[in-house]
Amino acid sequence: MHIKQNISLKAYNTFGIDVNAKHFVSVSSFDELNQVLKLENYQKKLILGGGSNMLLTSNFDGLVIHINIKGINIISKDQQSVIVKANAGENWHNFVLWCLKHNFGGIENLSLIPGNVGTAPIQNIGAYGVELKDTFVSCEAISLETKTLKTFNKEDCNFGYRNSIFKNSAKGKYIITSVTFKLSTQNHKLNINYGAITSELENMGIKNPTIQDVSEAIITIRKSKLPDPKKIGNSGSFFKNPIIPKELYNELRKNFDDIPNYPVSKTQVKVPAGWLIEKAGFKGKHFGNYGVHKNQALVLVNYGNAKGKDILKLSKLIQKTVKRIFNISIEAEVNIL
Repeated sequence: MHIKQNISLKAYNTFGIDVNAKHFVSVSSFDELNQVLKLENYQKKLILGGGSNMLLTSNFDGLVIHINIKGINIISKDQQSVIVKANAGENWHNFVLWCLKHNFGGIENLSLIPGNVGTAPIQNIGAYGVELKDTFVSCEAISLETKTLKTFNKEDCNFGYRNSIFKNSAKGKYIITSVTFKLSTQNHKLNINYGAITSELENMGIKNPTIQDVSEAIITIRKSKLPDPKKIGNSGSFFKNPIIPKELYNELRKNFDDIPNYPVSKTQVKVPAGWLIEKAGFKGKHFGNYGVHKNQALVLVNYGNAKGKDILKLSKLIQKTVKRIFNISIEAEVNIL
């Protein structure tokens, strides 16, 4: 374990924003993490996982702790299900592929989501009708105050839409070190009615899809819509899909009869933020070396050497414009730092 000085974080965030950390350390074991947390001469600490759900807007003058703890273990298994524990530093998509290789079902719809396992519960990551909470059993997290390990079960986490206790009352108080899932081993329940999954499976010529087929279809869809962060800096979906009252939706239909919706309850519907942003005229728009992706209006992109403050300014302009046109407030999904 070696603490480095004045390190660029460009390679550690998927937006590719070039800001500096005054101090930086990457930990690859629980012992190393404990040692770092006991250091008292660093008042400010920033926990960094896969760097996929953040927008860095300035240099960080404290200690950045990069969580790189690997490992996947089968805890128990029976004829119907398996309990799998993955450490926080595992790449999320690689974990999904590992589960598919072992024919463990439940997270195939979450294929190709950027980031690491440890940050997945914070956001309650979700895609194509599935959320992390659907297979979540528990997570272990170290308290930054007491330096002790605590287990959070599903109820403890207060999961909501792209939300959890770790974004609210427990924000900045814990480091998630591992996550445990309950997955199916046979008779997998496929979720293929969301978005373009069914049509993509038809294009693939598949009538009786497996969990592997569903994953492959979703990977194809995501690649067609979303830019590869290794080529164009981005953090995936920048905004949450807003949930609005049905009354507002019905009012909007008078002027926008093609506005899509997904029922949430008897009184609320979810509206795609990407549709709102596209209708507001931002899809594919360039602002010098940053802008909105041409294939998916939800994705803000860094075309090269953009500053985090510039992208933040663009996000606020989009929010203001959507509010003015539709009277809908859209919320950032990424963490602004």
